[in-house]
Amino acid sequence: MMEWDSNSESDLSSGEEEEEEEEEIGGGLGFMLRKSGGGELPFPIDKLLQPAPCGFVVTDALEPDHPIIYVNSVFETMTGYRAEEVLGRNCRFLQCRGPFAKRRHPLVNPIKVAEIRKCMTEGTEFQGELLNFRKDGFPMMNRLRMTPIYGDDETITHIIGIQVFTEAALDLGPLPKSSASFKDSSRASDRFRFKISPSEAVSGGVCGILELSDEVLALKILSRLTPRDIASVGSVSRRLYELTRNEDLWRMVCQNAWGSETTRVLETVPGAKRLGWGRLARELTTLEAAAWRKLTVGGAVEPSRCNFSACAVGNRVVLFGGEGVNMQPMNDTFVLDLSSSNPEWQNFKVGSPPPGRWGHTLSCVNGSNLVLFGGCGRQGLLNDVFVLDLDAKHPTWREIFSMAPPLPRSWHSSCTLDGSKLVVSGGCADSGVLLSDTFLLDLSMEKPVWREIPVSWTPPSRLGHTLSVYGGRKILMFGGLAKSGPLRFRSSDVFTMDLSEEEPCWRCVTGSEMPGGGNPGGVSPPPRLDHVAVSLPGGRILVFGGSVAGLHSASQLYILDPTEEKPTWRILNVPGRPPRFAWGHSTCIVGGTRAIVLGGQTGEEWMLGEIHELSLASSII
Repeated sequence: MMEWDSNSESDLSSGEEEEEEEEEIGGGLGFMLRKSGGGELPFPIDKLLQPAPCGFVVTDALEPDHPIIYVNSVFETMTGYRAEEVLGRNCRFLQCRGPFAKRRHPLVNPIKVAEIRKCMTEGTEFQGELLNFRKDGFPMMNRLRMTPIYGDDETITHIIGIQVFTEAALDLGPLPKSSASFKDSSRASDRFRFKISPSEAVSGGVCGILELSDEVLALKILSRLTPRDIASVGSVSRRLYELTRNEDLWRMVCQNAWGSETTRVLETVPGAKRLGWGRLARELTTLEAAAWRKLTVGGAVEPSRCNFSACAVGNRVVLFGGEGVNMQPMNDTFVLDLSSSNPEWQNFKVGSPPPGRWGHTLSCVNGSNLVLFGGCGRQGLLNDVFVLDLDAKHPTWREIFSMAPPLPRSWHSSCTLDGSKLVVSGGCADSGVLLSDTFLLDLSMEKPVWREIPVSWTPPSRLGHTLSVYGGRKILMFGGLAKSGPLRFRSSDVFTMDLSEEEPCWRCVTGSEMPGGGNPGGVSPPPRLDHVAVSLPGGRILVFGGSVAGLHSASQLYILDPTEEKPTWRILNVPGRPPRFAWGHSTCIVGGTRAIVLGGQTGEEWMLGEIHELSLASSII
């Protein structure tokens, strides 16, 4: 089994000790390989632990054309290609001279290429030398070893490639004019190009950074890197590997990458210490441990309802309101404590409950506070704001009277920023008019004032969409029922806005019909509304369910990283049984590692009794 920088001292899958015959090898790799019994591992781990600069590539054998999912920094230095330029591509581009070449160079040995293809299709190992080219066209010999990695069902899941590059004794002349733009980028790495011996690569002046103390390396340099970068750094040398095993370093890395609020929530997860920050970072980054499971809880939310709203406060799920029998608006509050040994729904007794409603939003701010906005009540649409401190001695809903509120609405979307700011977008106003505005309310002010965010262009007005936060103060809008001229269509468009800018503006990430729009790579979700979207650590957005044409949608998970230069939709395949109800779910992230999905509808009936959990990390309770 291949692991991404796991902590070899903890086993979190069962709580039992590892079997004596299981052996861990390759500690300096960043990827940890385990073998059972005393047999040999399929490739020379001991050589990788030497200071020689080896390229390290991992491809996904379960995806068409074996896309690259990981490269280390040595690969980037030696080839001149940055990781973001090669992830998602097949590695054959190194057989083409220059980034614009469309065909394999005629000097590349076709017999070796056929052997590589056999390795990828039949699962045989490959070892040999192959002519490759840097991004600037410089020829080099790649002493390559490829090894298939098998899953539990004996299916090839990954291919690992270990590369040692040496200079090729060929004079092919300069590349055509198009290569001039790469001259500057390649010049910076020229000093690494085969001019240093393996022993000098680590101990010489080129890597003088290693002369710094462990404290300086950890606090001033390593803590500023991303979790993926730390995993890669751990493969450079034994000393860096030992440094990157430190739990305090991993916590700083996670906090810098994900924010202090996310880190604080993760610390409340039962068993988090036993899991370890390194393992947690890996699993939340790769999502390798993600799995669906059905939750069995006690109690009940009665009377039955739909169109409620729910959110998480720590490890508690809070549900408010909804549409009861005969369209009766509900105003009760229920709490489910998932940290309990026997979780059960409890009708939470609160003072001064808001008027009943459905189609509203419920969000968490300032730790244990809930903020309620809008919806449709007995007297029509609402635009009021209520706050509840769940941990107060006598919990009481408190109405927030604010200046210049937005229009009353329902089926809008909302999210929170900085733990204190509520953002509201779109929705449906009186007479079914769709809205496209965006408002912000700072609840930390003594007298909060609504502020409409002025923009020169807005996405088409819509309802039933989602609003997610990533990168601190950036928001992402996805899907919904959007207006297009006199018609309304389900949407799969993605828009983003950076609220830290002096003049925020909406940017179209996907959707070819919008200004600046372009369809991303990968398989995009079908247009939908009434779906759920989950913000993951690191800025990725996970989309599930929703109403598509014909009411039913596949229970497929889609993931998008809006921080990428060219955001690409990816399908996330996870084991377990997902919710069978297609749309109208409510969801929330509990403890930073569990997405709880409540309710759902097939077009025939609503279900609230079924609760499903998408676990994003290993079970540690």
